[in-house]
Amino acid sequence: MEFLNQLWMPLVDFWTITRDVLDNTAFGTSFGSILIAVIAFGFMMIARGLFARFILGWLKRVVKRTANQIDDRMVEALEMPLRFVPVVLGFFIASEVLQLEGTFDTLALRLTRSLIVFTMFWGAVALVVPMSLLFGQAREVLSPTMWEWILMAVKTLLGVVGAAAVLQLWGIEIGPLVAGLGLFGLAAALAAQDLLKNLLSGVLIIAEKRFNPGDWIRVEGIVEGTVQTIGLRSTMVQQFDHAMVQVPNDKLADTAVVNYSGMAHRRIYWKIGVLYDTTSDQLREIRDGIESYIHGDDAFANPEDVSTFVRIDSFKDSSIDIMVYCFTKSTDWGEWLEAKEQLAYQIKEIVEGAGSAFAFPSRSLYLESTPADAPEVFAPPANGSGPKVDT
Repeated sequence: MEFLNQLWMPLVDFWTITRDVLDNTAFGTSFGSILIAVIAFGFMMIARGLFARFILGWLKRVVKRTANQIDDRMVEALEMPLRFVPVVLGFFIASEVLQLEGTFDTLALRLTRSLIVFTMFWGAVALVVPMSLLFGQAREVLSPTMWEWILMAVKTLLGVVGAAAVLQLWGIEIGPLVAGLGLFGLAAALAAQDLLKNLLSGVLIIAEKRFNPGDWIRVEGIVEGTVQTIGLRSTMVQQFDHAMVQVPNDKLADTAVVNYSGMAHRRIYWKIGVLYDTTSDQLREIRDGIESYIHGDDAFANPEDVSTFVRIDSFKDSSIDIMVYCFTKSTDWGEWLEAKEQLAYQIKEIVEGAGSAFAFPSRSLYLESTPADAPEVFAPPANGSGPKVDT
């Protein structure tokens, strides 16, 4: 009997401890409540999938029936925040089932409020881009890059306000934090003057509409290529060899930038030198032939639209120069090179057909003596077109 009592008493103590653990498992609540809370939260996760499948699917079908695209974009933007709503609801139901008390109840309530605020501002930020479609006239007035910066600023502002709201829920004072950030910002501004200079330069570039993403620009001595993005500090330019170059915005704001994307035609400007023994009739034939070719070829712009000149321009030391000044219709670099090449072929045929030739610069070389093993100097005929060399 005494043995049974010794065996029974530990079992009773163990059962007492087990019941105490079951009644006060964690956070001041019972194991059963925790189990029910977990099941409730899991059920809401399942409901989240059903909500996304049926409710959001129904909303998408409804907005597709409308004529405008704004509501479609709004539903697409709100899809992720709406998917998060069952998570917040599940957390709230689980915390209510747990029947928390004291500090744990306060923390659960604050966390629930924080999740609600987070979801609301998440949805607001997601709606910025779709709602911007309502301001179509403003989009036409402003450049695409300026519009993107404005949308970024609005999103950042909403994010900051949402973060401030969450901090207030947790009892953190915003005023002293903002004042501290202001002092930090002043110190950072003094230490990052180049960054601010580039930022202001970027604003000027966008405000003046110097160029936009996709434009072909050239900055003498710095870069030439296609603009990819205009950032807060620098502009990304892709060169024609596909190399990416990051150019600080202040370099682009303080330097002359040639924007080829704005041109309607592309220029060809040559000085063609012919021999001095070319007669007046030959000069007229050459000039008229070049002019006739430019006026008759569809690759070149109409002289009535742009300035086009083929003129005897000057008498140089070793040549009579003919100026060729014209424009191609295409601004594409490859097509421009092709038109330029065909013009070069035609000019060579015209000059040779007129019985003239291209002049070369004349040089005189004076040598004290010729080395014994040196090759003999070649002297072209007097009437040749090559350079004249006197020894």
